[in-house]
Amino acid sequence: MNGKTITVKLKKSVISSTEKQKACVRGLGLRKTGSSKTLENTSSVRGMIKKVIHLLEITE
Repeated sequence: MNGKTITVKLKKSVISSTEKQKACVRGLGLRKTGSSKTLENTSSVRGMIKKVIHLLEITE
């Protein structure tokens, strides 16, 4: 771990999303609208963020 982190916040609901998108949101550790999580900046996390970027607010 090199100290690089990303903070993601769920700004929209996942109700009308596909099952894969819901799984990505859960994999990022987000549950309810407005919840946020600080994660490591890795390629796997970036890939999950890319799938649901329209639902998230990202801060590096």
